[in-house]
Amino acid sequence: MTFDLSTLTPAEKQYYLQHVIAPRPVCFASTIDKNGNVNLSPFSFFNLFSSNPPIVIFSPARRVRDNTTKHTLDNVLEVPEVVINIVTYDMVQQVSLSSCEFPKEVNEFTKAGFTEEAATLVQPPMVKESLAKLECKVTEVKPLGTEGGAGNLVICEVLRMHIHDSLLDENKKIDQRKINHIARLGGDWYCVVNEQNLFQVEKPNTKLGIGVDVLPPSVRHSAILTGNNLGQLANVHEMPVIDPSFDDNHLKQIIQYYSISPDEMDKELHAYAQKLLAQNKVQEAWQVLLSGS
Repeated sequence: MTFDLSTLTPAEKQYYLQHVIAPRPVCFASTIDKNGNVNLSPFSFFNLFSSNPPIVIFSPARRVRDNTTKHTLDNVLEVPEVVINIVTYDMVQQVSLSSCEFPKEVNEFTKAGFTEEAATLVQPPMVKESLAKLECKVTEVKPLGTEGGAGNLVICEVLRMHIHDSLLDENKKIDQRKINHIARLGGDWYCVVNEQNLFQVEKPNTKLGIGVDVLPPSVRHSAILTGNNLGQLANVHEMPVIDPSFDDNHLKQIIQYYSISPDEMDKELHAYAQKLLAQNKVQEAWQVLLSGS
């Protein structure tokens, strides 16, 4: 189906957009008003937009049903400071509870069972249970509209970051496998980032990949290799050549058993190369494919 968003209601736009633009990281924002009332609320319209200067943006949208604004937005307009507490799996149910629309004078820290921890540079408290906290000053609030569903970009400069020691390795680098981030999907759906569903993709950086268009036709038009497989093969910096020292028993067996049937051998070679690519053995996969050329 094709949807013309101009024909959809605000609720329908929200529904479809939030389901397809996902997963979205969650900003768990603690703010304070001019009278000292603390608010704690999650927002999934959130991301990092600059590292120098360090800028993150989240967006407390106007409510679709009645066009009212949220306490977080009101607070940052009064006191332009916020702590962004990163949400992990072991706190997601409490975070969801804090999103209830409690009256302004009610402290969501108390309702959701979180512990206030004094920040070092800004007035709003941090969530002690969060493993990573960003103390921020709000540099600008940019309204995107005046109707229900309209976002308000809260542009924040990160002044200080607190990272729990349990997330760091011996070189004080973050071990991605230890964080267990959660992310927002559509409706009631969330996902968790854990070691079971993490994978690595080699980043091209300054060296250029040769590109899919340069791959040999037999590889580029393979009936077995997927687009992801072609992307891996095409991310090498120069076209590989046959390495006479490459020794692989399974490759020898394929050549021995299928030498009288080139088409079948080609399929077996591509299937074996695909298995190697699944293990990120790109150079080995190339040697297997080159052996059939």
